[in-house]
Amino acid sequence: MADSNDSVAVDMEEIYLGGKEHLVQTGRGPVSVIVYGDQDKPALLTYPDLALNHVSCFQGLFFVPEAASLLLHNFCIYHISPPGHELGAAAIFPEDSVLSVDDLADQIIEVLNYFRLGAVMCMGVTAGAYILTLFAMKYRERVLGLILVSPLCKAPSWSEWIYNKVMSNFLYFYGMCGLVKECLLQRYFSKEVRGGVGVPEADMVQACKRLLDERQSINVLRFLHAINRRPDITEGLKRLRCRSLIFVGDSSPFHSEALHMTSKLDRRFSALVEVQACGSVVTEEQPHAMLIPMEFFLMGYGLYRPCHFNDSPRSPLSPSCISPELLSPESMGLKLKPIKTRVSLDV
Repeated sequence: MADSNDSVAVDMEEIYLGGKEHLVQTGRGPVSVIVYGDQDKPALLTYPDLALNHVSCFQGLFFVPEAASLLLHNFCIYHISPPGHELGAAAIFPEDSVLSVDDLADQIIEVLNYFRLGAVMCMGVTAGAYILTLFAMKYRERVLGLILVSPLCKAPSWSEWIYNKVMSNFLYFYGMCGLVKECLLQRYFSKEVRGGVGVPEADMVQACKRLLDERQSINVLRFLHAINRRPDITEGLKRLRCRSLIFVGDSSPFHSEALHMTSKLDRRFSALVEVQACGSVVTEEQPHAMLIPMEFFLMGYGLYRPCHFNDSPRSPLSPSCISPELLSPESMGLKLKPIKTRVSLDV
């Protein structure tokens, strides 16, 4: 058990794809965490986008053998789900208070304390990237690095706010209906994979639709409310001292937001990778495009993809093991200007 008096956890017996689910009771409600790998290894936390969980948001990345080898060799993975977004989640009681983005970020510190984790690596997608960035600002000593996919940092624009309000109304009155799913798919994926007249949807889109059908609309609505009320955290970005690697698809509705965020981060510690012909959820649509930049990024921590004879790392990551020359984007194999990467769509 954790030393914290504020959180108690109940281990779930159900195993998902080799990972074990823990239900961590925090002062702001329960949080589902799926743990993969050796807990003696350094920790990598993930946080998905709206209406997604670790299966629908990160499965594509971990199905790339080289990426799985890189990440699972070096880390124990802790997939955190937004409240009520885990597989098989029941509807949250209407009388339960709606959590703010600060509440969601504060839940993460209780998760770390429960698992007795020190400083961790973080990977988040869009809304999840915002929560992890906010967490990194509030608890700087607990974050080693940020891998952010199509991140948010500003308050919603009027157009996004209205779009989210319309989606909220449909969620409230009609649940996870066809229109809501279409809005979410436009948020996640590029037009190329969503299909159209005479062009079938990609398998990943069809799989995402099926997983969206399993979401409880009230749970999605609560997370959407929190994200639609998020404050602008731009001013705090320059105070971040952890290294940051940002991916964004050039067809993402949040492309300009990612560019804005990159411009506000300390250029000595951050780099941007733009992925062509891709929407927001790069982890699912073009996960191969993430591999090489992540490899160079993790080299700054002395981590590599394994050879068959290498032992797995056991000691925690520490910024002190980063040589000074590896603290620049150039040394990570990245340029200060955005990198354009393309994965061939011809199969």
